[in-house]
Amino acid sequence: MPSYLVETFLPRGKAGDRRARELATSSAAEALTRDGTPIRFGGSIYVPEDEICFYSIDAPSVGDVERIADSAGLRLLRVVEAI
Repeated sequence: MPSYLVETFLPRGKAGDRRARELATSSAAEALTRDGTPIRFGGSIYVPEDEICFYSIDAPSVGDVERIADSAGLRLLRVVEAI
């Protein structure tokens, strides 16, 4: 299954929201998995200097990753396949 890196904006003043975003992303991944689309959420990495938060997601397609992000309320900057 392909791995994707999801890039989002997370201002320093909202860094405390990271945990809630992780929980929302994990819940969205679990819901899709229960519905028959296997998804694995691998966590996030926050880069405060750049105000960027990356999420690691294994999913069958970019469209599935976008569905997870939408369900979790993440505003995507970009999604790229990671190897």
